[in-house]
Amino acid sequence: MYNSMLDCFKKTYRVEGYFGMYRGSGVNILLITPEKAIKLTANDYFRHHLTTKDGKLPIHREMAAGGLAGLCQIVVTTPMELLKIQLQDAGRVAAQAVSSGQASIPKISATSITLQLLREKGILGLYRGTTATMLRDVSFSVVYFPLFAHLNSLGPRKSDGSGEAVFWCSFLAGCASGSLSALAVNPFDVVKTRLQLLSKGANEAQYSGILNAITTILKDEGPQAFFKGGACRMIVIAPLFGIAQMVYYFGVGEAILGYKK
Repeated sequence: MYNSMLDCFKKTYRVEGYFGMYRGSGVNILLITPEKAIKLTANDYFRHHLTTKDGKLPIHREMAAGGLAGLCQIVVTTPMELLKIQLQDAGRVAAQAVSSGQASIPKISATSITLQLLREKGILGLYRGTTATMLRDVSFSVVYFPLFAHLNSLGPRKSDGSGEAVFWCSFLAGCASGSLSALAVNPFDVVKTRLQLLSKGANEAQYSGILNAITTILKDEGPQAFFKGGACRMIVIAPLFGIAQMVYYFGVGEAILGYKK
């Protein structure tokens, strides 16, 4: 339906207006905070406990800490991604309804999707695609956190003697690490998105699982299909993690709880 990022923007704007670009933002706003809180604090927790007795943290332990943090976050990430994807896909669903001659275009909201899934499949309905989400988020965190830690260590330190990087260094390290990690795991994100789509057209591929999705996409669309949306993800993930890491190191949580950093 879309030939490029610009083509997608034009068609979405023409059919749904400017606010069509913000579909799924409510779900993101509601769930992105606990998701990032779990991810960042869990990584610090595991890094602390995986540090050797001589105070060192080898790269394989850094990767293990990141992977475990990614594993923890899927409790929140899976339902967030499932609902967000359906809302962002509403334009395609509406276009199919019009082309097939349907009199009314189905209205989609996060509440209606949630209630339908809970009614039909119970709480597990919100966790469709958990394995694929785990595959993406664990692999992302395995790459991201060690990369961020090393890039963040290269910049200038604060003058207060804390040894922490200045805020703009953490921001840039988060942007660079986030964008590179997002591109690296984009194939897993493509598979996850395909598996989590609830509304599919008659001629669209149906997947029975992760392995089937990978082989079908590879056969029908070629290896380049696994990097569809890669530029979009890099554009989104870079400032997202840059801002998250920068604010995290401001020590807002410690200040609220009365802890010394």
